[in-house]
Parts: sequence; structure tokens; C-alpha cells
Amino acid sequence: MAKWFLMSLTLFPSAALSQAVQVGPVHASGLDQLSETDKRVRELQEQVKKRPDDYAGFDKLGSALFQKARETGDISYFDLAEQALNKALDMAPRDFRAADPLVHIALVYMGEHRFNNALNYAQKAIATGSGNLDAFAIEGDAYTDMGDYDEAATAYATVQTLGRAFSSPLKLAYMINSRMAYLRFLHGDTEEAIRLMRSAIESAHQANIPRENIAWLYFELGERYFQAGDLDNAAMSYEDGITADSGHYRSLAGLAKVRASQGQLAESVQLYQRSIAIIPFPVYVAELGDVYEKAGQPKEAQQQYDLVEYIGHLSKLNQVLANREVALFYADHGIKLSEALEFAQKELDLRHDIYTWDTLAWVLFKNGRLQQASEAMNKALRLHTKDPILLFHAGMISHSLGEDNVAEDLLRRALRTNPQFQIRDAELASRTLEAIHRSPTAEMRSTNAQR
Repeated sequence: MAKWFLMSLTLFPSAALSQAVQVGPVHASGLDQLSETDKRVRELQEQVKKRPDDYAGFDKLGSALFQKARETGDISYFDLAEQALNKALDMAPRDFRAADPLVHIALVYMGEHRFNNALNYAQKAIATGSGNLDAFAIEGDAYTDMGDYDEAATAYATVQTLGRAFSSPLKLAYMINSRMAYLRFLHGDTEEAIRLMRSAIESAHQANIPRENIAWLYFELGERYFQAGDLDNAAMSYEDGITADSGHYRSLAGLAKVRASQGQLAESVQLYQRSIAIIPFPVYVAELGDVYEKAGQPKEAQQQYDLVEYIGHLSKLNQVLANREVALFYADHGIKLSEALEFAQKELDLRHDIYTWDTLAWVLFKNGRLQQASEAMNKALRLHTKDPILLFHAGMISHSLGEDNVAEDLLRRALRTNPQFQIRDAELASRTLEAIHRSPTAEMRSTNAQR
């Protein structure tokens, strides 16, 4: 964990692009310890030193630095990638050859949650007439994150149409199936989402996609299985992600979540610790705290909860990237609720996807603004997504509004989808259902239902 904090607090001067990952003299034996991405970055640093007017060299360097950000979670690499790519754009011809750096900087902006900027640069790449499939794919990704799902589907359809003529079948299947899988899940078709993701993984293996990217696909597949309550297949998917990339912190945390759901708390703690030692992602730090709390270790739990706040405030970019996570953490634990609302509203300024509406609804609910919470929750549920967390939040809001028929249906659906969907919330859902059944109006509602 100390390594991550050190990297995240390190500021690289803009003039040091050619030394971005140089931490001292490196001998031949030291080179053997570098990752493939590190080696590529070093090669490209040497290339741009020798040819400082080569826009393509800076484009490739920026792309490699972005991959480094993906692999390490070190957000300083986003800034380095952006510097290299802006230099490439300054030198690139004003024609179709500018498409690649435009696409790559759009990817950086996606990583920084600057979705409007990403969309703008992806569309600039499209306007060059290069036929770059990645530009259309990123356009769809930006629309997805902003909640413009119809526009996203249109962009992905364009990828599919153009790809049949200009791309290999394997690359096309990887590109489109992984993206359409998420859209199908959002629209309530989890079974089809799983089928598409499995197809994307098979294609990715055959197309020699980088191991971190393959691990991400396995993680996403694990998420779909977990949300559907299939813990065995979820565990296998997360394990496959770890096999693909032993440092894939998301897959480690996913497996930790499964183990917690199965009551294997000690193993869950160990897996979460491995995950956050690589990258202390706020969601996983909070989940580790919840496992400690469940295991009767309140001191250790509080240490993790304190760390969530520290990470969320570490830098301006961290504050943007963690808006939603910190807002949900505060709401879940009933602390700093006015600040949680500020974070949720800031996130809504960036995107209007269903999970941002869900976050806002949950925070409004915890702040006692029930009618507004209900209105936001309706927007979160508009696609009929089969996510037990969404159903749980909606059920609790309906219960607080006295709509117990609706609340009972939503909470039952959440628990039927995955009886162990979250270590704290699944228990609360069960207790709330019991309270509804014991309420004075329960018999009256049952009688009315039979008429």
C-alpha cells in the first residue's frame, strides 16, 4: 500500500516525459524485472529523445503510458500520457493521421472520468475519416458512462458494421461483445450479457490482447455471475482473472467478495488485503472494513473506513474519480450525509447513468429527502436492470414512504437474485421484510391481495 501512496503523491515535471518511469540507473539484470509495458515505455522514451519531431513516437509513448496507468492504478500516468499525446497532436498532420492520438487521448479522458472531453476527441477522430473503429467504440463508451444508452448502442452498431469490412473477426468480437454485454446487463438480460462476455473472452485470448485487459474481462464476467447469485461461477471467473494477471486488484477483490458471501471471512480478509496492497480502491477498502465488522473486529474495520476518506481526498483527481464511491460509503455508514450529497451531485454533473442516479437516490434517502429519493430511484430503475443492490435501495426507499407492497416485491427480488448480494445489506433486506410482515397493515394488505 505504501508503494501506491508514494506513486500517487509523486509529481512528474512535464519536461520529464522521456524519464517517466526512470527511477535510477538500470542494468541488464534490472531490465529483466520490468513489465512488458515498462520496457515499451523505455524504448519509446529513447525513440522520442532521438526523434523529438516524430508525432507517431509521442503517440505510441502516450498510449503506453495510458496502459501503464491501467495496470498500476497510478493516476499520475494519466497526466504523463496526456502530455505525450498533446505533443503528438501538436505535430500530427491535420488529416486522417491525427486519428490515433485523438483516440488515445480520448481513452485518457475516459480514465479520468472526463466523459464530455472523451466524447469530443472521439468524434474529432471520427471526423478525420480514418475509419478508426476504436473512435466509434470510445464514443459508445462515453455515451454509456453518461447514461445516453441509445446513443451508445448506435455507436456500437457502427463499430459492428464497419468492422465487418475493415477488421479481423477476432478483434471485432472482442471489441463489440464486451461492450454489448454490459448494455444487455443494464437492460435486464443478464443471461445474454454472460454469453456475450464469454465470447469476448474467447476472442481476446485468440487475438493476444494484453493480460490486464483479459483480466478485466474475467472480472466483468465475475460481476455478472455474482449479481445473478451464481457464486461458484463468479469465483471461477475472478480466479481466471487472477490467473491472467496476478496483480489484478479488481479480480482479487471480486473473489474476496464471494468468500465473504460464503461466510469464509478469514480468506476474504486476506484477498482484500492483497487487492488493496496493489491499489487501495475505495470500494474495496470499505468492503474490507465491512468484513472486519462482520468478523467482530471493530478496530480494524474503523481503520479501513478512515482510509476510504483519506483516499477520496488525496488529490483533486482522486476526488473526481471517487465521488460516487465516497458518497455511497458515507450513506451506507450514516456519516457526513450532507457531504455525501455534495459528492453525489458532483457526480451527476459528470454523468447521468443509472448507477449515478442510484447513488443520488440512496444519499437523498439517507438525508431524509424521501420523495426526491424516489424520483431519482425511478431513473435508476428505468432499464429494469437485475442488480440486487439497485433493487435493495429501491425497496428501502419504498418502505420508508409507506409503500410496503412495492417494498416487499423489490426486496424479495433482490434476495431472490442473490441472497448474499452484500455482507451488510442482504441482512438488512431480510430484517426489513420481517418488519413488513409484522406490521399492523400486513394482514390488511394480504386480505386485499386475495380479493
